[in-house]
Amino acid sequence: MSRPLCLITGASAGIGAACARLAAARGYDLALTYNSDRDGAQTVADACTALGAKVQIIQANVAEPEAVERIFATVDAMGPLAALINNAGIVGLATRASELTHDRLRHMFDVNVIGAMLVAAQAVKRMEPLGRGVIINITSAAARLGSANQYVDYAATKAAMDIFTKGLSDEVAPAGLRVMGVAPGLIETDIHAKGGDPDRASRLAGNVPMQRTGSADEVAQSVLWLMSGDASYITGSTLDVTGGR
Repeated sequence: MSRPLCLITGASAGIGAACARLAAARGYDLALTYNSDRDGAQTVADACTALGAKVQIIQANVAEPEAVERIFATVDAMGPLAALINNAGIVGLATRASELTHDRLRHMFDVNVIGAMLVAAQAVKRMEPLGRGVIINITSAAARLGSANQYVDYAATKAAMDIFTKGLSDEVAPAGLRVMGVAPGLIETDIHAKGGDPDRASRLAGNVPMQRTGSADEVAQSVLWLMSGDASYITGSTLDVTGGR
């Protein structure tokens, strides 16, 4: 019996990698994208192959329309697309909103919003004729917290994705597709180091009602539950995975 196919963008580390491993364990074949960390993507692919999945890795910057076309050429060669985990995203160095530049804002929105929307659009084109499919957009609690003095631009991109999740869900629900968001809070991944503050999650853990950070695996469990038949009457909403924050 063939395994359903899941596309995961930004799968070389962190939440994307955790989702890939769990999806492989739950019976999915995988198309995994990465931007620059080929070794990380290959390590994830090897782990998923060991769990029985067929895996293809694709180098792609989702901010480039040609790269999105390349992703879906690989997807189409693998088989019908059952699920998309729209995870690829970037964060800049911590700064105040008054210091943001046009180049930084353009790059942030090109990857986190425009690229994610283009990937979702291509997924819908393949899922709608089948009358089934699930899209999970990885957003962030920053969308409602604002990330003042740190990543206001990142927070704004994730707020845009929350609204896109709702609008896209309403469009495609009559065709049998489900679209949800998952909004992680303080999760122990390398995104904090990429923002210039590797200890940020542990330092702010006291602000979380549960008094701890979360793990990428905990986020992945939520994503895979939403993708499953157990969540068959859930669409158009965003699930906080934040420890109550």
